Amino acid sequence: MRFILGLLIAVALAVVLVPRLQRFLPPGYDPFAPLSVTDPPTFITRFKLRALAGDPAACLAVLEQARAAGRIAFTALGSTTGACPLLSPVRVRGFGPVKLSSSFLASCPLALSSAMFVTQSALPRAETDLGSPLVRIDHLGSYACRNIYNRPDARLSEHASADALDVAGFRLADGRNITVLRQWPRDDAEGAYLHTVFNQSCDFFGNTLGPDYNTAHAGHFHFGMRGFGICR
Repeated sequence: MRFILGLLIAVALAVVLVPRLQRFLPPGYDPFAPLSVTDPPTFITRFKLRALAGDPAACLAVLEQARAAGRIAFTALGSTTGACPLLSPVRVRGFGPVKLSSSFLASCPLALSSAMFVTQSALPRAETDLGSPLVRIDHLGSYACRNIYNRPDARLSEHASADALDVAGFRLADGRNITVLRQWPRDDAEGAYLHTVFNQSCDFFGNTLGPDYNTAHAGHFHFGMRGFGICR
């Protein structure tokens, strides 16, 4: 009873105080402000991303703002039915100055998280850590109507709902081609870059799996929306 009473008091105080303090809250910490791809990946930001998964219209509105700011290029598509239905997916064509090896199909939340990751991690870290702009991301695909590891008795993969992207490498303006398969084990600047962006990606996606997870991920990073910051 005391716990419930304390919780009610905390909620009441939050309702009264948060609107008064809203003007002082930095981006990423204001629970009432609309989400932006430039918001830092705080707990509040994760909560907003999770909420948008159930509100396609609101999610697409945030994507439209990101497109207007030059953070992402995409085409909105209609929902699909069948064995692996998709709710308001989008086809992502690039992230600002960063091109893709090919466009990919994504749920709206995956597209948003990917734009945040590129904007706040992969793109700026290439400049600061490697001294050359990131110009392309190579990936192995996103949507695939299948079970996990194609096992007949397993549950549907995140790829079956376009909620996961497999990234294999990053290309820089100076011609360097940084691949997860080759550079991940190396103790050099390119290897350090991969480890840095992998660790930072854990803040933007529900789960991030890499070469240290198992041999199936030896050559790519798996960025998925299930979970809440799983990083392996």
